[in-house]
Amino acid sequence: MLLLNFSHPLTDAQRGQIEALTQTPITRLIELMPQFDEQQPFAPQVQAFLAQIDLTPAQWQGEPILVVLPSLNFIAALLLAELHGRMGYFPPMVRTRPVADTLPRRYEVAEILDLQTIREQARQRR
Repeated sequence: MLLLNFSHPLTDAQRGQIEALTQTPITRLIELMPQFDEQQPFAPQVQAFLAQIDLTPAQWQGEPILVVLPSLNFIAALLLAELHGRMGYFPPMVRTRPVADTLPRRYEVAEILDLQTIREQARQRR
């Protein structure tokens, strides 16, 4: 599975949690941290940002891809729209959460959110 991480670098433990939850090994990890100019439109910046990822259209559509979204909601929303356009479906995403009662603060993988299934279930409630 290809893991696209647009957030903080993942620890070995977090990668292990992802593999355990998905029951799939991570065969490739691409970590890109978005740094956008807030004075410029975000859509072209997202397109340029994703252009850094060396995947063919066939790979975007055919490889199993899992995503860790950035925390800034505007960028995350645009990334999801752009990824859906390239992939033909919403990718599953990793949700992290703080580990309770730890100092310094650490994060663990909470769950894998199957966005495409969530979308399809929501269509039933129209």
